[in-house]
Amino acid sequence: MRRTFIDRSDAGHRLAAALHEEPLAAPVVLGIPRGGVAVSAVVARDLGVRHGVLVARKLRAPHQPELAIGAVSASGELCLDQELAALSGAGPSYVAEEKALQVAEARRRQRVYGGPTNPAVVGRTVIIVDDGIATGATAIAAIRAIRARGAGRVVFAAPVGSPHAVDILRHEADEVVCLISDSAFHSVGQYYENFGPVEDSEVMK
Repeated sequence: MRRTFIDRSDAGHRLAAALHEEPLAAPVVLGIPRGGVAVSAVVARDLGVRHGVLVARKLRAPHQPELAIGAVSASGELCLDQELAALSGAGPSYVAEEKALQVAEARRRQRVYGGPTNPAVVGRTVIIVDDGIATGATAIAAIRAIRARGAGRVVFAAPVGSPHAVDILRHEADEVVCLISDSAFHSVGQYYENFGPVEDSEVMK
C-alpha cells in the first residue's frame, strides 16, 4: 500500500526524521513558498536549526497557465524545458517576458516572506525543502539560486517526488532526500490526505 501523509505538517515531521540520519553539519533550512514552507518550518523546528524562505516561480506556457515550461528564482536563475517550451509555442520573446514577470513577483514575495531576516548561507549546508517534486523545474531554479549565493553544500528534501524528477535533481544538488518516489506518481497531492492551498498569511506566520 502506498504511503500517504496526513498533511504537510505530518510530512515535515517524517522528513525531519530522515534528515536526522544524515551527517549534516549546522545546516540551515529554506522552504519554497507556499506549500514548501509549511513542510520546511516543521523540519527546521524538529532539527533545531535556522529557517527561511527561498522563492522560485514557475514559467507558464502560453494560454495554459497551469502548464509549467520551467521556473526561475528571485535572483534570476532559470530552468527551462526547451522542448516543452517549443511545443507550447513559447518563443524567445515570450520566455523573456514571462521570466521578467515571474522574477519581479518572486522578488516581491521574497521581501514579504523573508527579506533580510533569512539566515546567511555562504559556506553553509543548506537544506531546500518543498512539499513535493513534480517536474523538478522549481527545485532546480532554487538549487542554482542558492549555489549562486555561496552555499557550501546543497541538500534538496521533499516528502514525495516523481522518479524522473528525483533523478534529474541528483545532478543539481549534492544530495536529494525524498521519502516516496514510485512509478505510480501522477501528482504531489495524491500522497496527502489534506493538500489544501497555503495562504500568504500562513507562510508569513
